[in-house]
Amino acid sequence: MTDRIRIQRIYDEDRAGGGTRVLVDRVWPRGISKDDADLDYWYKDLAPSSELRKWFGHDPGLWAAFKQKYRKELRNGDKREQLAELAAMARSGRLILLYGAKDEKHNQAVVLREVLEEMNQSEEPD
Repeated sequence: MTDRIRIQRIYDEDRAGGGTRVLVDRVWPRGISKDDADLDYWYKDLAPSSELRKWFGHDPGLWAAFKQKYRKELRNGDKREQLAELAAMARSGRLILLYGAKDEKHNQAVVLREVLEEMNQSEEPD
């Protein structure tokens, strides 16, 4: 399923392969116009809370704790519907999760992809 869910920094020019482009940041990325973003959707409510985002500060030393706390936030009832929508998008075609952070390995899109892949694996028939 990993090839169906890609993550990409919104500032990257590479848009090869196409797919449904979804921004998963709470704050609009600096220096990017809405036209240049070429988004299909902006799921800002699925992004980490402002408190969690500020606490984490993209510190790799806090990554394990961040992942755990963010997953807990994603289990919140009001986020389940949006997660299900994204999981369905990934099942029906390529989904590109866009983020603004400079760190490609330690950001919310990485965690979100893991969660969506887990959801879609549990949907697959045996």
